[in-house]
Amino acid sequence: MKNDSGQMKQDHGVKSSEPKMENENGSVEKGKDTKPDLSDNNAATESIVREGVIDLQAIDKNNDGKLFQDQMDWNVISDNPGKCPLCNMTLAELPIAQVKKNLEDNGFKVKK
Repeated sequence: MKNDSGQMKQDHGVKSSEPKMENENGSVEKGKDTKPDLSDNNAATESIVREGVIDLQAIDKNNDGKLFQDQMDWNVISDNPGKCPLCNMTLAELPIAQVKKNLEDNGFKVKK
């Protein structure tokens, strides 16, 4: 790259940490937040890392009797397939009775 006086300018590979976002014209604007707005999407903002007394029936929103559970972080439970946000393992689909047993066997409390 050359500077305004025609001399070669060194590029040290330093990138701006300023967030960039494309506008409706396809141009990139600096300084804009690039994170998607998830405020209207409850599923995306609801944590699947369960704490306290875990209510498995409430998690089973589609009432199919099955849940997805991480086999390493037992309190990571969802009604949808996905990955554990703690260890990135794929959640295993299991009957609610097995999810309950896994939780109780590993010291977690489950709503009766």
